[in-house]
Amino acid sequence: MARASLFASSLFLRARPTFSVPRQTLFTSPIVNGGGIGLRKHIDTDRNNESTPFEFTAENYKKVKEIRAKYPSNYQDGATIPLLHLAQEQVGWLPLTAMQKVAKILSIPNIRVYETATFYTMFLREPVGKHVVGVCMTTPCMLCDSQSIYKAISNHLGIGFGETTADEKFTLLELECLGACANAPMMSVGDDYYEDLTPETAVKVIEAFKNGEKPKPGPQNGKRRVAEPSGGKTSLFDDPVPPPLRTDGAL
Repeated sequence: MARASLFASSLFLRARPTFSVPRQTLFTSPIVNGGGIGLRKHIDTDRNNESTPFEFTAENYKKVKEIRAKYPSNYQDGATIPLLHLAQEQVGWLPLTAMQKVAKILSIPNIRVYETATFYTMFLREPVGKHVVGVCMTTPCMLCDSQSIYKAISNHLGIGFGETTADEKFTLLELECLGACANAPMMSVGDDYYEDLTPETAVKVIEAFKNGEKPKPGPQNGKRRVAEPSGGKTSLFDDPVPPPLRTDGAL
């Protein structure tokens, strides 16, 4: 009986129809593409190794002292992120030796600093260009065709995500949610946001930076000042009514 059941099962399995799912073509980007633009682990290069010179400037050592003074003596590791930012502002990126210097200043193991620097994508652990361009590729921007923004910039500069131009003026990164979804698609250049982009206006912004100019951040479509409805206001036409105040003088 058992043999008969096994035989019947094998016939059933052989008789089952097969289905093929059509392959979808999805937009993908290189493994090394965003934020820190490097692998999670460090790999020595000619420009980034334990012999790479790094020392805070005298002016920045004053800032180091000011930053450390904000934290109790038993919580000095809380200053890790501010000091990493300070080091990156000084160099333009975050060398391995800068991370080690921060660890030494705070008297914590190097690995504690490495863990922090590799977790947050705003820390650039490899050399980058003068202008770091980040294209938001999260869902709201993707729905507004941020892929076309990337393609336009990529074709214009001749680089892809995670790459730097030969003249070291531009580095192109893929970023996640820059926080202005109502103005999608958008990109960042350094610390500034450029929103409501089209492929043409994105290239125009890049060209301005290439020519030594700094275009005005914010919406680039000429239709709105910040994040108000692009088609005009639909509510809140009057000044808001202030909350009632007590009239007996007691607050």
